[in-house]
Amino acid sequence: MKNVLITGAGSGLGKELALLFSQNGWNVIATMIHLDHGKDIMGLPNIKCHILDVTSTEIIENTKIELLRKYKTIDVVINNAGVGYRSFVELSEDDKIKSIVDINWLGVVKVCRAFIPVFREQNHGLFINISSVAGLVNLPLGSFYHSTKKAVESFSECMAYELIDFNIKVCTVQFGNAKTNFQANVTKSERSEIASYNKLMDKVTDLLHKKTAKNKDLLPTITQKVLSIAENPPRSFKRYTIGFDANAMKILRSRLGYRLFNCLIRRSVLK
Repeated sequence: MKNVLITGAGSGLGKELALLFSQNGWNVIATMIHLDHGKDIMGLPNIKCHILDVTSTEIIENTKIELLRKYKTIDVVINNAGVGYRSFVELSEDDKIKSIVDINWLGVVKVCRAFIPVFREQNHGLFINISSVAGLVNLPLGSFYHSTKKAVESFSECMAYELIDFNIKVCTVQFGNAKTNFQANVTKSERSEIASYNKLMDKVTDLLHKKTAKNKDLLPTITQKVLSIAENPPRSFKRYTIGFDANAMKILRSRLGYRLFNCLIRRSVLK
């Protein structure tokens, strides 16, 4: 049986990935910041829960050492842990910016850095870095979340060049608003005395919740695709775009160009 490590596996997409991989004959190393988060999957066949704080180099290294005592190989690492921060630049807060950067981008960097030597020694391995439609296009109130996802895209592509000689594969997965608890848990800037800001926050939040509610079939589509990627890794770096929303954004952005796409977003969201 192959072994897959999933970060942020206590809920949402991470939990669904853990369940699907385990049901398809994989040993799942489900990692999370607190074991309490994994109560829904703890003890299920082929799933073992482990504490992993992706912001801590020390904890990542200690967890890696522990895992290598238990598993002969780590075949796939899925960097899924992530948080959201919806804020106006003017109202943003240092601690919240630091948190999203530490988790969404540096967390991916630190986990990859820790497991590259493992993959190199094995002479095989696959990093699947979960991105977002936010890594494709720029949308209102996404200054911080989008920045981290674009950073993941750039980091992943650059890293892939370094690892060609070691049979280590790298890919990213981009999709829209899947029906998980992610949007409900997004941190938002406080309401202010600026009426325009309050109006835009309400509009964007409402739009994203409605879009999430409509995407009923997106989550299983994502998990099945990620499983397929793990079982048939790409030969070279690849971005996988999943779902109607992400693919529509990708096509519109490429065909319309920046100015027309920007105009379309302004009309559809800011009107």
